[in-house]
Amino acid sequence: MSGRPLPVGSAPSARPVIMGVVNVTPDSFSDGGEWFDPDDAIAHGLALWRQGAQILDVGGESTRPGAERPSVSEELRRVVPVVAALSEAGCVVSVDTMRAGVAEAAIGAGAAYLNDVSGGLADPAMVPLAVESRLPFIAMHWRGHSADMQSRAVYDDVVVDVARELAERRETLLEAGIRADRLILDPGLGFAKTGDHNWQLLRGLDTIVGLGQPVLLGASRKGFLARVGRAAGAERTPKERDVATAVTSLYAAQHGAWGVRVHDVVGTIDAFDVADELAEEG
Repeated sequence: MSGRPLPVGSAPSARPVIMGVVNVTPDSFSDGGEWFDPDDAIAHGLALWRQGAQILDVGGESTRPGAERPSVSEELRRVVPVVAALSEAGCVVSVDTMRAGVAEAAIGAGAAYLNDVSGGLADPAMVPLAVESRLPFIAMHWRGHSADMQSRAVYDDVVVDVARELAERRETLLEAGIRADRLILDPGLGFAKTGDHNWQLLRGLDTIVGLGQPVLLGASRKGFLARVGRAAGAERTPKERDVATAVTSLYAAQHGAWGVRVHDVVGTIDAFDVADELAEEG
């Protein structure tokens, strides 16, 4: 039986919800296709679940800058068997897709969340599906597909502009029939954002949280963490960014985020555990 969605209005504890990433792609920036085989992806998802992930986010389309889109049939082939197997195992599963057809198939396979990095802008059928499904809908700040999104990374004030555009998108989604208690916003770190934009958005996270919707933060392993504290020298590989990611997750927790989307579940929980120990009074 598939897992049920967690409450959306707030995290189930003082900690953000931990969403574990399950990439079923050959060209992911974060793992280089390590989990592209469905059996490997399923095993990886189950491992993340055992480690403490509360949602598993299954995606079959790489959204790294410059990535080309797979066909619909290929995305379906990648995603649906993994969603079905993880849901059958009792995991709470999110489908990470911009295509309503893929989302619909994933819902049929047991998905409990819809995570659309375009916020429903890429496919006009997505929002009606989200309304009909009554599932929690994660809407990210988006300005275009990966192939050319970085050309749109132009802002007067990135925090103000992203907050305004997310607020406008929220109103459109609510008017379309998505319930406020089922809508989660994501500021879209790395999507039509430069590294400096990402840092500014993190510093301004209170503004995004202040919109009044639950906020999901996805900083995990992204390029702006590759040279933290390094004036020169080689960039950290994606997996070498997990410690820096854990710090951003803790920061998100301290600033009211509903959830964090991460590749390294153990490191995230460790960061939360250390913070809890430090907060304990003797």
